[in-house]
Amino acid sequence: MEVLYEDNHIIIVNKRPGEIVQGDKTGDKPLSEIVAEWIKEKYSKPGNVFIGVVHRLDRPVGGIVIFAKTSKALSRLNEMFRKGEIHKTYWAISRNKPPKEADSLTHYISTVEKTNKSYAHQQPGKDTKEAKLTYRHLASTDRYHLLEVNLLTGRKHQIRVQLAAIGCPIKGDLKYGDKRSNPDGSISLMARHVEFEHPVSHKIISVTAPVQYDDNLWQALTSQ
Repeated sequence: MEVLYEDNHIIIVNKRPGEIVQGDKTGDKPLSEIVAEWIKEKYSKPGNVFIGVVHRLDRPVGGIVIFAKTSKALSRLNEMFRKGEIHKTYWAISRNKPPKEADSLTHYISTVEKTNKSYAHQQPGKDTKEAKLTYRHLASTDRYHLLEVNLLTGRKHQIRVQLAAIGCPIKGDLKYGDKRSNPDGSISLMARHVEFEHPVSHKIISVTAPVQYDDNLWQALTSQ
């Protein structure tokens, strides 16, 4: 487990693709339990360790995940996420170059829970939620393109479905229209950077995750 930041109230880790943040029906061990065990061992804590899940990343996505170590931090972080006060930046790789070098996207997203899939609509409708993000094109190889995405809202599969809506499905994301899966089952999307005011100390926390993928494509795109 790679710890990117830790203090008495929060811990920020670099999630690997394939890990789940919180327990689900698969029964696989979630990252929240791994973090709790790491803290328990590091500090020789007796009894149970409190770990609050503040937000999630889709299973095939890697990068920054914030956990609360105290109930005070958990309640305050939950409110900050609700108000959009935690600023998250993602990196995504697509086979298709976006129509503009930089743009703001607004869609209205509906979700079908049975199939665990979201849909982007141009106009609001029944059971839709407004979804906003900005993106900019960072780099390209002959076949792939690296995009930086800033989320302005937090909707289910938001980046995946909104990029697909402009003809740029994320590499490996078969659910949203890419041609082929990645060998490890991941999709080429990572939570790269987060910045926010600490919920207790009020100092500015700014954390960047290293590119943790071992394949040459990430290296080629991020070394430009």
